[in-house]
Parts: sequence; C-alpha cells; structure tokens
Amino acid sequence: MNRNEFDDKTVDRIFVDISPEIANAAPDLKVIVIEAVVNNAPSSTAVLELLETLSDFVSERFTAISDINKRPGILGTREAYKTCGKDPNRYRPSQEQLSRRVFTGKSLYTVSNVVDVLNYLSVLSGYSIGAFDRDCIEGDRIVLGIGQHEEPYEGIGRGNINIEGMPVYRDKAGGIGTPTSDNERTKMSPTTHRLLVCINVYREDMPITETISRAEQLLTSYCNATDIHSRVVSAGITDH
Repeated sequence: MNRNEFDDKTVDRIFVDISPEIANAAPDLKVIVIEAVVNNAPSSTAVLELLETLSDFVSERFTAISDINKRPGILGTREAYKTCGKDPNRYRPSQEQLSRRVFTGKSLYTVSNVVDVLNYLSVLSGYSIGAFDRDCIEGDRIVLGIGQHEEPYEGIGRGNINIEGMPVYRDKAGGIGTPTSDNERTKMSPTTHRLLVCINVYREDMPITETISRAEQLLTSYCNATDIHSRVVSAGITDH
C-alpha cells in the first residue's frame, strides 16, 4: 500500500479507565496507552531479522525456563491474575508465553509488521501488550475490569476462552483484550490503520519512559506510524 492511501487519517481517541476492582487488586498498575495511524503490512525482512535477535536476549537473561515467571513484569501480571482469581499457570500472560517459546528455541509466530514488533517489545519489556483496531472498538472508552462467570470471549486463534477472574478490557459490546489473548472482534487486520495499544505495567520492568520511546520508534521505523499519541493511565485516576 502506498503511504498516500492512508496519510490523511488521524487517530480517533479512546479513553482508557481502570475499574475499582482492578485498582484494588493491582493498586500500582499503570497502562501505557499509545494511539497511532499505521500501515499494517505483511512482516518485512527487517521485522523478521528483528525477531531473530530475541533468541540472544532471552538466553542471556534466563538460565532456566523457571526463571521467566520471576521477571518483574511477568511476576506482577501473574500476581494480579491470582488476586483476581485466575491460575496464571493455566492461562499464562502473553509476554510469558512469548518468552517461553523463544527460550525453548522456537521462532515467534509472524502475523504482520505491527503485531510482530509489539510482540518483540513484549519480550523485551516484560509487559503484556494489547493491540486493537480502533475502528472495530465500539464507543470512545474502554474499561479494564475482571472477567465474569461464563462471560463470552473469543481469543484470537484460540476459540472461546474462560476469562472468569482474568483482567479484561471491555468496550460497549464486551471484552476486547486480556493479558493472555486479545479478542477476534477487535484484532489487527490488513485493513487496520487506526491502532490502539495498551501496555500493561502491573510491576515495573523496563522503565516506562523507555518503553514508550521503544514503542514509538518501532512503530515509526517498521510500520510507517504517524500521528502518534502516548500517555500513561494509572489505577484510581480517570482518563480524560
């Protein structure tokens, strides 16, 4: 796609709130919110080469697979799961899933340039990252709450997931993202241009300012991102 086919688009802002129930379970939680216009193209050679560098990063950081869930960003997410009522060993947070895959010598699945660079950042930072097609989100506000009993949720490529007791972002129509899997309804597609990213910092790992800088650089360099807006939302504070 030529850049001029989408360079007249601008972000359509989404407000992100953290519910009191999540604030009580994870009072130190911060969510890095990034909105941008992107070209969600097939994974380029440069992106694939970037993903290959994760093997050295993971092997240098962890000596055993059991070390992975002790990393601050992963440990904080797992603790939030337990507090909310979910077993993190049965439903592992995405950054833990990705890190374990790399540690065991497997390549990450490639999806598109946007998804791939955000997966790269997830392993690098230790945070779970939700990536959503803004135009598939209903309304202008999403709220992070806790999944309910038999609440319907279709994970990307996973079918129905039991999200009871799991942190979940919801729009007007229901769940769109959890630290384990985002939802089919709002997933990135070849026609996605307006991007919403939520980086979940349950316990600080990579410094927040560095994480924002890395995210903006990756999206700009590999995904032709424009009109980038970044901010941090904290538990107990309404997003304006």
